[in-house]
Amino acid sequence: MPWFTEGTCFLPVLLVISSSSTFIVDYVIALVRRDVDAIFPYISDTGTKPPESCVFGLMTSITAFAGLATMYARYKFLERLNEKIGQVPPTLNRSALAVGLIACFGMCMVATFQETVVAVVHDVGASTFFTCGMLYIVLQTIISFKAYPYATSKTVCWTRTILAVVAFVAVFPTIICWAFVKKNKLHWDPQDQDYVLHLISAVCEWTVAFSFVFFFLTYIREFKLFTLSVKAELQEHSQEY
Repeated sequence: MPWFTEGTCFLPVLLVISSSSTFIVDYVIALVRRDVDAIFPYISDTGTKPPESCVFGLMTSITAFAGLATMYARYKFLERLNEKIGQVPPTLNRSALAVGLIACFGMCMVATFQETVVAVVHDVGASTFFTCGMLYIVLQTIISFKAYPYATSKTVCWTRTILAVVAFVAVFPTIICWAFVKKNKLHWDPQDQDYVLHLISAVCEWTVAFSFVFFFLTYIREFKLFTLSVKAELQEHSQEY
C-alpha cells in the first residue's frame, strides 16, 4: 500500500502539492511570458494576465478546498483525540477551525477577483488569507504542545513553532509595506520611488506563503493515524394517502 493512501494523509499531501504548484507554475509561466520581473513579484502578480490568470484561479480554488478539507479533518481528529486525553480545550480547537475556514474563504476571493480588475475585493481577500492563515498555524502550534505526546513529537512541535514565528514576523511587513506602495504595477525598476517597500512586501509575502506550505507538510505523519467516514442515514416518514 502506498504511504500516501494511509489514513487521510492524502489530504495534506494534496494541499501541499496544489499550493506549491500554484505559486511555482504561475511564476514560471508569467516569467516565461515576461509578464512579471524575475526578482520577487507579488504572488498575485504572477496570476494577473491570461493564460496564467486562468491557471492561478483554478489552482488557487483547488488549494482553498483542499485546505478546507484538511482543516476540517484536523479538527475532527483533535475532537476525537480529546475525548480520550482531554488535553485540548474544545474552544481552542473550534477557534482554529473557524479562522482556518475564513482564511480559505479569503483565498477563494483572491482566486475569483483579480487585482487588476476588482482590486479592493482582491486586497481584502489577500489580507484575510494571510492574517487568518497566520493565526491558524499559531493556534495549531499551541494545540500541538497541548496534545503532546499523543500523535505528535517534540520535533514536530518545535518545527511548527519556528514556522509559526516566521509567518507571524513576516505577515506584518507584508501588509504594512504593501499599504504604503502608491503604485500597483507588474514591472519595477530599482530606481522607482516605492521599489524598496515593494521588495520587502513581496519577499515577506513569499515567506509567509511557503511557511504555510511547510506547516501543512508536518501534518502528513499525523494524518496517517486516522480515517474519516461518511455515514448516510435514510429517514423514513409515513405517507398518508
